Amino acid sequence: MSLANVGSIFFGAFAFGIGFDLATTAWWDAHNKGKQWKDIRGKYLEDSE
Repeated sequence: MSLANVGSIFFGAFAFGIGFDLATTAWWDAHNKGKQWKDIRGKYLEDSE
C-alpha cells in the first residue's frame, strides 16, 4: 500500500471514531433525558452566587 492509502485509512478511522462518538452520545443523552446528573443538578445544588 502506498503512503496515500495508509493516510486516508487513518484519517477515515479517526473521522469515523469522532462521528460515532458524537452520534452515540447524542442518542444516549436523548434516551436518558432527565435521568443524568447534568439534567438534575439544579435540584440538588444551591446556586453559589
